[in-house]
Parts: sequence; structure tokens; C-alpha cells
Amino acid sequence: MDEAKLREKLARIEALFAGATTDGERVAAAEARRRIQLRLQSVEQDDPPIEYRLTAADVWSAKILLTLLRRYELKPYRYRNQRRTTIMVKAPASFIDQTLWPEFEQITSALRAHLDQVTVRILAEVFDGDSSDAAEVSTPPLLPAGATREKA
Repeated sequence: MDEAKLREKLARIEALFAGATTDGERVAAAEARRRIQLRLQSVEQDDPPIEYRLTAADVWSAKILLTLLRRYELKPYRYRNQRRTTIMVKAPASFIDQTLWPEFEQITSALRAHLDQVTVRILAEVFDGDSSDAAEVSTPPLLPAGATREKA
């Protein structure tokens, strides 16, 4: 997947969560963003914002989450001594559950798949190597008490 295809896929993911119904809306990322922001504003009337502690698996996922929150004009923050992968935000529960988190998961998945493809390709090109998983072997036999294994 090249970068242009990745951008297109991410725009389609956003359009999906915006409830896009026409081809024109699917292509227009700005329109998708506007629709999600309008939905967020209407949801806030019936479902008042509450404080959420969102935890990302790694710093890269946290960057995605921060970007999405800011894109929808939510204000992420963190308390002193919280990890960089912990993000606090005040938002309606329905918006987090039905829009933000599912969109975050799909975008994260798409970016991880892209990164995996790029990594495998570059390792193969530069090192002429195989980056597939290690072979699985049976469990090593137990050692007698007091015995140790030497490093190979």
C-alpha cells in the first residue's frame, strides 16, 4: 500500500464514521469532519460530557488518538505523572463509544498494516533477509536442580 492509498483509506474510514451517504461525501474529508463535529454537538445536549481516561498501546497510537480528539475540537490533557500513552478527555459517552473509539481502532489498524508492509519490504531490500516470525519449537527439557543454561 503506498502513501496515497493509505491517505485515501483513512479518509474513507473517517467518512464511514461521519455517516457519509454519497460518493461526494466519502471523498470530501472536510465534510466528514464537519458531520462528526455536528453529531458531537447534538449528542452533548442529551449526553453531557464526562471525563475519560483513554489508554493507547504505544506512543504511536497515542499520537493517532490525540490527533482525532483535536480534529473534533476536543481538548485532550493528562494529569501530572501520567504516562504519555494515557490521555484524558471530557466527551459524551455515546460519542466515545460509537464514533471516536471505533474510528481510532480502524485507523490504528490501517496504519499498523501499512507500517508492517513497509518494514518487511525495507528489511528485505536492505538486508536481503527474511523478517518472518521465529519458528516455534517444542518446550526445552527441564534441567536438574542447580543446573544453568549457558548463553549461545
